[in-house]
Amino acid sequence: MTSPGTATPAASPGSAPEIKHACVRCGAPVAIDVGLCERCNPLGLRDSASSQMHGIAIGGVVLFVVIMAVVARFALSGIGPFEGTVTNVAQDADGLAITLSVTNQGNSAGQTTCRVTDPADRTGNTGGFMLSPRVEPGQTLEFTQRLTALGTTVRPLVAECSSP
Repeated sequence: MTSPGTATPAASPGSAPEIKHACVRCGAPVAIDVGLCERCNPLGLRDSASSQMHGIAIGGVVLFVVIMAVVARFALSGIGPFEGTVTNVAQDADGLAITLSVTNQGNSAGQTTCRVTDPADRTGNTGGFMLSPRVEPGQTLEFTQRLTALGTTVRPLVAECSSP
């Protein structure tokens, strides 16, 4: 309840209420176009423009992406190239058991993904993909995996291994 001598100001019917938000520093209500209240900014210094603040944030994101790219480049340097050869193909349930021999020709250990295809297939079949175990630099590793993407017919296959 209000005291008898005070009246609450009513907004005029044709005007919209003033939009306010909290002061950045203390939380006091301030007009929407300023960031700091009179108590926190007694000299009335100009606030930072929103484009400056967004520019700093975007600059930070771009800098982070560049740093991550440099770190990734150093982390992956020296891995591969890899050379893969299909050494055996055998029927296995609803697919083929394919044995690959993979050689790491780089100077760092790593894994590779090999795409196994039928060179005689002209239908546009993308073949199947096999992820190798970790291969030490200069070493050759032989492993077997089952692929269902190539059907169950035993035939000559080729492997193409990619470097990271």
